[in-house]
Amino acid sequence: MVDEVAKDLMTQISTPASHSRNKLTVVGNGQVGMACAFACLSQKVADEIVLIDSFQDKVQGETLDLQQGVAFSPSVKVLGGSDYSLTKDSKVCIITAGARQQVGESRLDLMTKNVQIFQKIIPEIVKYSPDVIILVVTNPVDILSYITWKLSGLPHHRVIGAGTNLDTARFKQLVSAKFGINIQLVNMWVLGEHGDSSVPVYSSLRVGDVSLVGCKKSDCGEFKQWEEVYEAVRISAYEIIKLKGYTSWAIGLSCSDICKSIFHNTNNAHALSTLAKGLYGIADEVYISLPCIVGQNGITHVINLPLTESEKSALHDSASKLYNLQQELHV
Repeated sequence: MVDEVAKDLMTQISTPASHSRNKLTVVGNGQVGMACAFACLSQKVADEIVLIDSFQDKVQGETLDLQQGVAFSPSVKVLGGSDYSLTKDSKVCIITAGARQQVGESRLDLMTKNVQIFQKIIPEIVKYSPDVIILVVTNPVDILSYITWKLSGLPHHRVIGAGTNLDTARFKQLVSAKFGINIQLVNMWVLGEHGDSSVPVYSSLRVGDVSLVGCKKSDCGEFKQWEEVYEAVRISAYEIIKLKGYTSWAIGLSCSDICKSIFHNTNNAHALSTLAKGLYGIADEVYISLPCIVGQNGITHVINLPLTESEKSALHDSASKLYNLQQELHV
């Protein structure tokens, strides 16, 4: 009956495309995964969004919920399930799936569990979307981005970690709020590990074209002690987790912004976890966050920031820490 009505409404002259050219898959439909999906849907980043999760009821419920909101965000198709064939021909896949750290569990134990999860996920993604760009969000994001690169067989510029993109945004937000200025005027980078050894590049801190490093107290007020600002950035996730149990919205918006650079080929700059060997004097095969230019082919360039000696040393220490953790995993 529906087909007969459709014939009255329109005359088909060719076969509709079987998939979207701007297709996004989100693997893992927990708080973070759904924040990513919702941000990408509401900002019309992709034409089609596929939700994948091993919990059938969960993924079906989330899919129905988003589908019923599509009327407010036209031209976006939403599908969901546990079958990876649904992900076929995805341009980008965001991975948020993973285990949570349990009480008394070491970081190495957590990493080992998540590596086992990724060993099941990554081959399925690449099987159905060999040209995909993978954006890893699951923590520890730098280690798991490296693991994803190894498991996928993809070129490293198409395996990206969300890295310190959010840390950088948090720093900018604090500067913006304290000075009462538009956040778009604030330039700053946080690089290295997405974690306790992240590196705030104070020498890159600018408002407009004005450097704030070394300015007088009368000009900077409380921002003379930049370490205090960085400490607020470093503990902000812990504070949010303490208050609401998890972080979600900011990382969802961060991932949506990264995806926008890919789908829309904007060639914007982001602090992303990427293969750092041969860059910034780093000799080890390790993923850490560096300032990257991103477009439809993934990471196209890494910006060579003029770091101070102390910043360069801290970045090398961060890379060494992550490399040593990788060695413990024996992968």
